[in-house]
Amino acid sequence: MASTLTVDLFVSVDGWAGSDGLPGYFGYYGPELGAWIDAESAKPQRVVMGRRTYEAFAALPAAAWGDTYEPTMALDKTVFSTTLTEVPWPNTRIETDLASGIAAMKAGDGDPIRTWGSLSLADQLLAAGLVDRVRILTFPLFAGDAGRDSTFSAAAAADLELADHRVLDGRIVLTEYRPTGKDIPRA
Repeated sequence: MASTLTVDLFVSVDGWAGSDGLPGYFGYYGPELGAWIDAESAKPQRVVMGRRTYEAFAALPAAAWGDTYEPTMALDKTVFSTTLTEVPWPNTRIETDLASGIAAMKAGDGDPIRTWGSLSLADQLLAAGLVDRVRILTFPLFAGDAGRDSTFSAAAAADLELADHRVLDGRIVLTEYRPTGKDIPRA
């Protein structure tokens, strides 16, 4: 059975996936979000990310990871980059060709594939038709001028089908979509 690819993004209501000066999780970390993250992290998975995301995570000291450092390092991870030549993380490799690399991962048997951030990578995977699910956690704020990294700004038009939704901590909306492959009607 082929593996599935899920794009996971945490965004503000105004569509920013990151911010300058706002706390982690936009300041809305709560017990249900924590439980969701723990449950998702405990599932078998292969993680893919781009160079910038890898470098941001790699710059964190091990203490910042808390008790998630060892399980994270045990995961099978792939960094897609044409400039990196080595990565010191265990169980991590570098791939240069995103489309063929992901297609090969999906074609083989193996754990589901999940992105970490990596907006450019997500846009490219969507354009290549390689994404099976898009999960977006929308946090209840406008990041405004603190916003950094606009989501899906380079994504091509695509029809999506709602697969699931729920609310975490009474304020964070988790939506899950499946690309349908249908054309978007143009006026």
